[in-house]
Amino acid sequence: MSAQRWFHPRGSLGRGDWETVVDAELDGWQHTGLRVATLAEGDALTLEPGTEKIVVPLSGSFRVTVDEGGDGGTEVVDLDGRADVFSGPTDVLYLSTSATAELTGRGRVAVAASPTDRVLPTVRIPAADTPVELRGAGASSRQVHNFGTPQALNAARLIVCEVITPAENWSSYPPHKHDEHVPGQESRLEEIYYFEAAPAQQGRGSAEAAFGLFSTYSSPAGAIDVNAMVRTGDVALVPFGYHGPAVAAPGYDLYYLNVMAGPDPEREWLISDDPDHAWVRETWAGQPVDGRLPFDGKEA
Repeated sequence: MSAQRWFHPRGSLGRGDWETVVDAELDGWQHTGLRVATLAEGDALTLEPGTEKIVVPLSGSFRVTVDEGGDGGTEVVDLDGRADVFSGPTDVLYLSTSATAELTGRGRVAVAASPTDRVLPTVRIPAADTPVELRGAGASSRQVHNFGTPQALNAARLIVCEVITPAENWSSYPPHKHDEHVPGQESRLEEIYYFEAAPAQQGRGSAEAAFGLFSTYSSPAGAIDVNAMVRTGDVALVPFGYHGPAVAAPGYDLYYLNVMAGPDPEREWLISDDPDHAWVRETWAGQPVDGRLPFDGKEA
């Protein structure tokens, strides 16, 4: 299938006040959604019911006014946010399927979504409560914020996390897939990658020029071929296939937000490595995690 169908540069999926909109209006897409916008003082965006959502501040801070409908009343939730995606975890908000919300604030924000009829409570997850995982080792070291994974959040379908990869490192590696339902071994999950990149050294290089690399290739579930330079605001869609690596170019740190959901009855992230490259995991034994991690917004 055409790479253009599955890779979308910044702004190419814009709709209304949103810079990026991924939803079922895209051909072949049905289980996950993503909206990204930049808000200035006085701006407001409405989030409609019908999908469960996670509001993720990318930069800046936000207020979410939540109307649960019926007798649920209205609640105001403040998300303290962060300077940027390389400054450690942020407060996030899980929004119930039944909720209507108004989003205000200043900065850049992402809203992950998945359609479901199941109604679960709206819940704020403080940055301090976000599980932070240092995954891999050596040049495959990366940092994962697991605020929306099954171990951290009770959701109906959504699985959401964010990954920070230091310059020159590889993540989403070894290449893996989750496009077959094999109980206990692999789950079917549609996946969105939203990217940001930035110079690894403050005052050096251009944020607009910062980039990484990302690949997706065919599996028995279908033919796909994506090999892209990725920059801030770009989106890659993974309907099936082996995906990875996501590579942070020398000089530039790489971030991505992962949004996953699928048709299986179980909400779980189960993957199968490409058997040609699975052996790489064994080489991590005895290697230290990259000393530049964790990214927490503090000077080393």
